[in-house]
Amino acid sequence: MRQSIASHVSEPLSHFVEEYLAYVYEMYPAAAAADGVHTHDDLLEDLSRPAVDARVRELGGWARRLDGINPSALTPVEAMERRMLGDRIRGHLFALEEVRGWQRNPLYYADILAESLAGQTLFAYAALAERARRVGSKLRQVPRLLDSARQNVTEAPGLFVKVGIESFEGLLTFVERDLPRAFRDLEDLHLLGVLADTSIEATDALREHIAHLRDAVAPRSRASFRLGRARFEQKLRLDEGLDLPADQLLEIARRELHATQDEFARVAAQIDGDPATAWRRTRDRHPAPDALIREAGAQVEALETFLTRKRIVTIPEHAGVQVRPTPDFHRSTAASLWMPGPFETTRVPALYHVTGVDPAWSAERQAEHLRDLSYATLSSIAAHEVFPGHFLHGEHLRAVPSPCRKSGFFAATSFVEGWAHYAEQMVLDEGFERGNPELRLGQLAEALLRLARTVVGIRLHTEDMSVEQGVRFFREEAYIEESSARQEAERATFDPGAVLYALGKLMLLKLRDDVKEAEGEGFSLQHFHDRLLGQGCLPFWMHRALMAAGGPAIE
Repeated sequence: MRQSIASHVSEPLSHFVEEYLAYVYEMYPAAAAADGVHTHDDLLEDLSRPAVDARVRELGGWARRLDGINPSALTPVEAMERRMLGDRIRGHLFALEEVRGWQRNPLYYADILAESLAGQTLFAYAALAERARRVGSKLRQVPRLLDSARQNVTEAPGLFVKVGIESFEGLLTFVERDLPRAFRDLEDLHLLGVLADTSIEATDALREHIAHLRDAVAPRSRASFRLGRARFEQKLRLDEGLDLPADQLLEIARRELHATQDEFARVAAQIDGDPATAWRRTRDRHPAPDALIREAGAQVEALETFLTRKRIVTIPEHAGVQVRPTPDFHRSTAASLWMPGPFETTRVPALYHVTGVDPAWSAERQAEHLRDLSYATLSSIAAHEVFPGHFLHGEHLRAVPSPCRKSGFFAATSFVEGWAHYAEQMVLDEGFERGNPELRLGQLAEALLRLARTVVGIRLHTEDMSVEQGVRFFREEAYIEESSARQEAERATFDPGAVLYALGKLMLLKLRDDVKEAEGEGFSLQHFHDRLLGQGCLPFWMHRALMAAGGPAIE
């Protein structure tokens, strides 16, 4: 039952947060499960046009209700939370009304389906039979969701349709192959029958939708992918609290790109006089296809051991990390982390997925993929995804007391990804595998990639850069090979948040420098990291305020 959204002038902020989160979880069951809240695990989102229109009206009501809470009656921290919540609610409205992914991007629906189904199969949140019932319920609702997608997405950018088709094809494989494996130990014949019947309904709907995208949507997909300068800047302002104009952000990214290229050349000289040759030699040192998972696991263990010994950030007690091959529906990523949400009460291990070669690929494509997962690159990926990156961050989130600073629904991408990207450099700066130029070159290559994402993403959405120019930029400025460069340039069209990895890292480094200067000899890196992670997934303006660090976040 939806909560009333009438204005409450004297309402406690904690009451507003509790009721708003309950509303969010009902409207977005996949987001609820990702947070570790399972009250709506049997549902898929209602994305029919009437439901979307109602959501816009309701979010406007929530914004007015929050505005009615008098900030003078709040503590200083609550006043900051009120501002952050207001930005996030208006950012959500902006996404629905202006960005309109639900109307422009087939991937919007594929991602919801993938997250919703995978969450029930990858993690043992509940007994196998209970999760089977939830999956059966979700599968029964797939035709309804895809009917909404068909009604809503009538004209989309060509690249969005291409990526959407690829994602839905991965989902089809997941339902046909991975779901039966996930529930192979189920003994309830009735539930097995339900899963079989609903899987057939879902796969039929998926095949029909893939054909619709290919035959009806793709031929007329002439819409532009560009947000435009005004929308791009407003999105960053609402989602991240970033007020700098795009031109200034672009200038910062270019400056850092050139500085990182210089450092890349300096480190590369320890391997070969030519940076491109040094990087090629480094990338040629990679695990064999059948050793990728084993090597990724060894690197995770080495990083955890280093952090435990070095004591530069606290490692809370945790349920562990399992290293596995990436499921087919998510193979667009080289590696990723799936972990239980911060409100999860069941101890469930996280899953670190590493994408192996596809036997169907050409020999050239397989070789390029393995080069992308060299020993040097895998080390940075493990630092980013697991220790001390996303996994460690997620474990610290469990102890955050404030729900609005704990929920991933309010998380600032610049901080979440900025922390993980910062982690890649920080562990090497603090002595991990000291003296290994290949690992440092791998870390710098990842930094070049993220800075290139920032430059290309800003230019694609605010200028007239073409995707082909973006591909060339990744190749020439960040040492990325052709197919990976194309994948990166295409991603930038539908994921403008990719510009925030490098910007977030820069803001975190600036915050650390400012706190270190303010605290002088009393500064402790472990205390800084623990305090930062303990504050939650906040935009940097709020982290700075909580740490009383003056000055700009980025310059």
